Amino acid sequence: MSFRTIEFSPPAAPGDGITHATVKSAALRRRADISFYVPPGVESGELPLVILLHGVHGSHWSWLYKAGAHKVVDRLIVEENLPPMMLAMPSDGLWGDGSGYLRHRDADYSSWIVEEVPEAAVQVDLRCADNPRFICGLSMGGYGALRLGALNPRKFAGISAHSSITDVAQMQGLVEETAAEFDLVETEPLAVFECMRLNAARLPPFRFDCCIADPLLEHNRRLHRDLEAAGIPHVYEELPLDQCWPYLSEHLADTLRFFKACL
Repeated sequence: MSFRTIEFSPPAAPGDGITHATVKSAALRRRADISFYVPPGVESGELPLVILLHGVHGSHWSWLYKAGAHKVVDRLIVEENLPPMMLAMPSDGLWGDGSGYLRHRDADYSSWIVEEVPEAAVQVDLRCADNPRFICGLSMGGYGALRLGALNPRKFAGISAHSSITDVAQMQGLVEETAAEFDLVETEPLAVFECMRLNAARLPPFRFDCCIADPLLEHNRRLHRDLEAAGIPHVYEELPLDQCWPYLSEHLADTLRFFKACL
């Protein structure tokens, strides 16, 4: 697979490690944007890739400029000896209020994440090519991370999600578009639990958490109960915070620690 065109931004400041890219996506049949971060001064040949998926109404810049994801990586490298990790932060394809990272009739938002984003990351830094890949997301992005991670267990070494949607039907309270307008052509289950049950014997380590004030709390609790009943190992936490970007800044660190343990 290769991109017909790929454009990279010049660095905003020398050595800041941030690159923005616009690629011509075959999966989406149009251009799409990704933000990348490579910690400055990385000398090791090992560079695991962490894909961060945003929620509804957001885009590729959300994790950088609302959660400060790159600053969390830098802090943990200094304070906790986190191995340097590359961040890839794609847009969801910018369909409606949120694509759900699903296969629509007009574009494959799943393959965009699973196949094309890692390929673009290699164009930014070749060292991530043969290293472990992880996936994480917030809300709709958490749904994408859990579902795509479960459906592609050989492609990801670990999965994490924050205050996640657990089934596409829950999108209806968050987006303007109707279920019919999504025009899905998915052949795989839409519910996270069904995807995990399908590949229960092959799942990579995964964790998810939810704020106790989040409207999605009961859905996350139900997923936790279903996983326990099915005997599927996982980590689940409830957090005494509202779902907001400062919460993400704090608990992205939990995700990165979890991914470190998966290496």
